[in-house]
Amino acid sequence: MSEKIPVNPDVLEWARLTSGMQPSEVAHKMGKDIATILSWERGDSAPTYIQLEKLAYQVYKRPLALFFFPEPPQEKTPQQSFRTLPEHEIEKMSSRMYYLLKQARAMQINLAELNDDINPVEHNIVHDLKFHPDASVKTMATQVREYLKIDLNTQFNWKDIDEALKSWRNNLEEHGTFVFKEKFNDESFSGFCLYHERFPLIYVNNSTSKSRQIFSIFHELAHILLGTGGVDTRIDDYIDYLEGDARKIEILCNSFAGEFLVPDPDFSQRIANITIDDLSVQNLAERYWVSREVILRKCLDRSLVRGDYYTEKVEQWRDEDKKRKVEAKRKRDEAEKKPGGPTYYVTKGAYLGKGYLSLVFSRYYKKKISINQLADYLGVKVKSISGMESIIQ
Repeated sequence: MSEKIPVNPDVLEWARLTSGMQPSEVAHKMGKDIATILSWERGDSAPTYIQLEKLAYQVYKRPLALFFFPEPPQEKTPQQSFRTLPEHEIEKMSSRMYYLLKQARAMQINLAELNDDINPVEHNIVHDLKFHPDASVKTMATQVREYLKIDLNTQFNWKDIDEALKSWRNNLEEHGTFVFKEKFNDESFSGFCLYHERFPLIYVNNSTSKSRQIFSIFHELAHILLGTGGVDTRIDDYIDYLEGDARKIEILCNSFAGEFLVPDPDFSQRIANITIDDLSVQNLAERYWVSREVILRKCLDRSLVRGDYYTEKVEQWRDEDKKRKVEAKRKRDEAEKKPGGPTYYVTKGAYLGKGYLSLVFSRYYKKKISINQLADYLGVKVKSISGMESIIQ
């Protein structure tokens, strides 16, 4: 018989209520009677580990670790988390985005628990750098680059976009901000962040291009340094619906990401006396490891190209990206069928990141957490532990 586990009954009830479900609905999904569900929520009995996995992942769509918390989490609404996103855009957020927001909050709590509520990094960017919505974009970009200690020569010498993304991600985690990747299943959103004075974190949409993921990371970093949560969206006109500081913040975050990754002084030298065309834009994009859209936007801001030309090229590139995604997915599906091809563990590891994996396994090796807790922190079943461990060797 499976062993009963010390799940928190208050969290079980909270998960059901926040999911808008009646006990009868949960009972039906679990193949149990209502009395059993209510008994779990009173603490008179408890689900088995296998039953809890089903409750967490299939019924309530929440990370399993939440159900062991000492008390139900105090969750902010999307409106509270993303104060600079217009109400009408929040209303259009998919259920997947709501789930990822819940997951991100759970990951934030995981980080606090794993680190005994103290961010262990020597230099924590959230503590050391703070900016106001009226900050100068150039000053902000310069200070952040100096703080992260990655100069342009280092950026130019990365061999490809994969190394660029990995390097930026690792650098931010070394400075106290974790970056996680997930499939958003929503092309409208490229990334989001949750501010926290000790454990801020960023989520990026793994379905977008690597260059877009890099831009999203720094858009979200700007939000964090301004003391807010935020979203990086592909909806171009949403800023028109914002007012006051919310409008200033979104404009600043976009401008910061562009200026940080492609500093104006260096860019001005490189575009002097060259023709702005497909080839030159592509070469510059590969120089800085950003999208062609970022490069062309900077050219538009300098009146080096017309607005209609910019719009036409951006639409063309986005159509090309969609076709590439379809082809890339086909190749991935084929590769996964071959021995030695990409695996579930490699993908899961890429989503969690090297820093988080190392943190969780180090706590396990030091006997600070059990194997069941290890599985919870990784969001996998116990039987998958050895596979996850193999990717960090």
